[in-house]
Amino acid sequence: MSTDSREVPIAGHRLFGKNLLNKVPEVTIYFWIIKILCTTVGETGADNLSSRYNLSDATLAYYTGAILVAVLVFVFAFKKYIPLFYWAGIVLISVVGTLITDNLVDNHGVALHTTTIIFSIATLASFAIWYGVERTLSIHSIVTLRREVFYWVTVLFTFALGTAAGDYIAETSGLGYWKSIILFGGSIAVITVAHLKFGLNAIFAFWAAYVLTRPLGASIGDYMSQAKADGGLAPGTNTTSYIFLGTILALVVYLSITRVDQTPPEAEAPAV
Repeated sequence: MSTDSREVPIAGHRLFGKNLLNKVPEVTIYFWIIKILCTTVGETGADNLSSRYNLSDATLAYYTGAILVAVLVFVFAFKKYIPLFYWAGIVLISVVGTLITDNLVDNHGVALHTTTIIFSIATLASFAIWYGVERTLSIHSIVTLRREVFYWVTVLFTFALGTAAGDYIAETSGLGYWKSIILFGGSIAVITVAHLKFGLNAIFAFWAAYVLTRPLGASIGDYMSQAKADGGLAPGTNTTSYIFLGTILALVVYLSITRVDQTPPEAEAPAV
């Protein structure tokens, strides 16, 4: 699935209007593979941190959030997409989003259906404000600092929403992990076919699939890491996290060398 709208920056940008090369990767098969792997690590990594260290989810969210901010400083500092920093940010934002949701549910007693509603509203509000200001939600137009900020804030909300919705469907509803994998994977397949064969809007299709990869990855992570008595395969969160982190690193190194997911300069939207 790809998005094919390449809007140019709005004329007259001043605030956060620094012109950049597109700051996100091209939407290739590598994008979707790494995105799902990152969401899996977000689920298993957050669980692993919670079990390994005697710290609350809130404290862990503060610590990992601080690391995320530090990584995003590097992401924002460059004028183009850098695979290592970009995907490190996605992994960390996945962990932080999971910890935020887990903290609300486990430590503050907020029901999963309530957190799903809260983060659904937050995600929709983020899209609405982003579109209201920039008149586009295309990831091919992340060419100013302001759009980059909108992008990362929206991504954070989609991860928190995906965690809440995924846990609610897989656990609270009793559907189970492997059935949830089929449900979310099937939903993404339907969106892909609707886009490729029936003309579903590319930008809508991208963001719908993007949101759904989070609960898909979470279900995969839980299915692989949880005990067999709980419906999992039982290798544990530690082993599962390292397997997926190693795979992500290998793919990021490959992308850094080949640059197959970087927008060619001649395809960049011209600044105005």
